Amino acid sequence: MHLLLVLLVLLASPAFAQRGSAPIRPIPSEPAAAPPAAPQLAATAAPSPTAPPRPMPPVTLAAGMEILPGGGWRMLGDAAARERLDSAATVALAEIASHLAERTTGRVTVIAEVAAPADDRSAARRASLVAARVVKRALEAGGLDPTRIDLRPMGRTATPRTLVDVLPPGVQRDVAAAAPPGRSPTPPPTSIPPGR
Repeated sequence: MHLLLVLLVLLASPAFAQRGSAPIRPIPSEPAAAPPAAPQLAATAAPSPTAPPRPMPPVTLAAGMEILPGGGWRMLGDAAARERLDSAATVALAEIASHLAERTTGRVTVIAEVAAPADDRSAARRASLVAARVVKRALEAGGLDPTRIDLRPMGRTATPRTLVDVLPPGVQRDVAAAAPPGRSPTPPPTSIPPGR
């Protein structure tokens, strides 16, 4: 390798240049012209740190359920802490699963938190896993492919509360939970563009 480099340097030097070859050009004294300036575009609004609310399908939500402003659904308190869902929650989750299966692609995230037990992190994590699995089974029964569902059992967090969030593909929890959600037993009908 070193021999090859030495040969290249020697062959490139003027002493080894062949007679009759093109003369060596001197290095220009003036630098090349600067590239043209970038075009001035009209000022555009910077992207919002929080995403605009996504239209959610018209779903009759069970007691203890609400729509998250940035997209997704939340089950609160006793509705989220059960090892078995009541029939209204099962029907609501089946409608949500049907929407997600038919109109979205990508991963659906189920995030679960519990408020108790406060003194045993491991037990709280297991309790949140149970709550997330219950919701996952309901989504599967509603027609959502189980391989598309990610579970995030958070256990007990800094804000002790019991809830389960179902987030559609592309929705981040921080964005979905940025504004306080409003209770809406029956959300207003919205038009959902095909393929969403």
